[in-house]
Amino acid sequence: MKKRSKRYKAIVTKVEKKDYTIEEAVQKVKETATAKFAEAVDIAVRLGVDPKKADQAIRGTVALPHGIGKEVRVLVIAKPPKDEEARAAGADYVGFQDYLEKIQQGWADVDVIIATPDVMGELGKLGRMLGPRGLMPNPKSGTVTMEVGKAVKEVKAGKIEFRVDKAGIVHATVGKASFEKEKLVENIHSFLTTVVRLKPPTAKGTYVKSIALSTTMGPGVHIDTREVAAH
Repeated sequence: MKKRSKRYKAIVTKVEKKDYTIEEAVQKVKETATAKFAEAVDIAVRLGVDPKKADQAIRGTVALPHGIGKEVRVLVIAKPPKDEEARAAGADYVGFQDYLEKIQQGWADVDVIIATPDVMGELGKLGRMLGPRGLMPNPKSGTVTMEVGKAVKEVKAGKIEFRVDKAGIVHATVGKASFEKEKLVENIHSFLTTVVRLKPPTAKGTYVKSIALSTTMGPGVHIDTREVAAH
């Protein structure tokens, strides 16, 4: 059984076993963010989908209005002249063959990889390395595009990608516990709106089964699923 710290045991008593409104849940996670570092605020949404079915494997992107409070490191794989466009937009790393070789050697010290369609033939060969890390570019998420400058700016501004896991749960970071309450609430509303919009026509029964909010080192705070009715 996992051993809990005195800090955790103290803060978990602040969270009741009930469903909170989004505003109440945000207040709770802010109160329980007592770690000695800047804790992230994460959301987990359990969906009534079958991820094994292609048309129910939920995947999407959302531009959070207030970002996630983290400097996103972006690598752009592109050939001239698109490489210069990426640099001008603020990409942290830009290149083609040199970065393919670095990735092959095990390097992947980035958060997002953006690529132009013409390099995907080569980059796709590294799928076994990038796929499990969630770094493989995908047209559906806007990370395979000729508009690399626009893509870089969107990611830097707070655009995040999410996908349902094998258990039917979508996980995402929606900010920092140090954010103002209103900013976290707005980010969560934006995220849930997007998840609800992606509901597949073939999904049967209840779509949003549960929603939980938590900080990096804090307990889960459940949000009333009726909160998504307004999205």
